[in-house]
Amino acid sequence: MPADRLDAAERLHRTTGQESMRIIRCCSSYKSTVVTTEYTIEYFTADIGVDEYIERFRDEARFIELCEKCPNFGCSWGCPPFDFDTDEFLRQYKYAHLMATKIIPDRNDIPVEMTQEFIRPERVRIEKELLEMERKYGGRGLAYVGKCLYCSGSECTRKRNRPCLHPDKVRPSLEAFGFDIGRTLSELFGISLLWGKDGILPEYLMLVSGLFHNSVAYWQR
Repeated sequence: MPADRLDAAERLHRTTGQESMRIIRCCSSYKSTVVTTEYTIEYFTADIGVDEYIERFRDEARFIELCEKCPNFGCSWGCPPFDFDTDEFLRQYKYAHLMATKIIPDRNDIPVEMTQEFIRPERVRIEKELLEMERKYGGRGLAYVGKCLYCSGSECTRKRNRPCLHPDKVRPSLEAFGFDIGRTLSELFGISLLWGKDGILPEYLMLVSGLFHNSVAYWQR
């Protein structure tokens, strides 16, 4: 069970056009364990208008070009290319609730091969939370980039031109829609995106996901 829980919140308000674009940063943390390694989880959230998030942080052409180099491109229902207008899809929503998860191992000698050992438990938790938020507030969740959680051990049906087996659960990532996660982290959360070096994990790992929605009640909470 989560322990040593800490909570803090910083609220910033700024006006864009006629509507106040609100950015909220919240942090909570607790200790957990993967195999024999303890680690700390810190959670942060930020809220921003969808139009502003698109204008400031989206570069679809650049990130789709990067996606094309991935072996999952066009082979998973959570990955591009998509059969719909992504800009139109995003702009049907007014608000973006972004969630950043910081995973901090207690050791500094962990091989990069253990990355998924730390990430997977948090992905499972985050995606469950996003689906619950969808049910409660409407909108659409965008999850963390990576292998689908729901067809583990089997080939995605997209490779056989068949419909997704879990359309009620599978959610694409923010990167798949062209959002710059490095800038999102640095400008909205004040956190740098780190990379491993010499086969060793960085000081911390980051996951970024979010809910795009139209709930005024949630926006004004």
